[in-house]
Amino acid sequence: MAKLVRHVMTEAPRSLDEGMTAADAAGIMRNFDVGVVPVVRDDELIGLVTDRDLVIRVVADRENATAIRLGDIATASPVTISPDAKLSEARELMANHRVRRLPVVKGSALVGIVSLGDLALNDSSERAVGEALEEISRSEATESVNQSGPDPGTPERVRDAAAPTGL
Repeated sequence: MAKLVRHVMTEAPRSLDEGMTAADAAGIMRNFDVGVVPVVRDDELIGLVTDRDLVIRVVADRENATAIRLGDIATASPVTISPDAKLSEARELMANHRVRRLPVVKGSALVGIVSLGDLALNDSSERAVGEALEEISRSEATESVNQSGPDPGTPERVRDAAAPTGL
């Protein structure tokens, strides 16, 4: 019998209203050791905010985390899955959409989150999980031939700090 998403998902994930702030999301992530916070409006899933979103859309832009609303930085209309879907379906969705987490919804209600880690621990096909991770992790930056130094967008002070000292 194939395992279903409902058997491995994290049930009733902590979610926040779209009017809450990036600082609120960071606090939830720290307190509950999670990397994603579902964003809801009237108990309906409207987006996701990940730890990476906080870094890219708040910290890197030097924004005030207490002033940035989640509704403004959430990834809207995330790919979702049913609790009754097979793990192989979740794995394929993650690979095809290059995401590491899927909100689990029943109707419009958020009932859980399933992560690539959940699949890795529970999927009988280790090779398929590895292939999904490879596909999710692939990007222009990771496939670049010239990996000899920092990314061209790296601030000069960071490049200088990373430069060899000539010892």
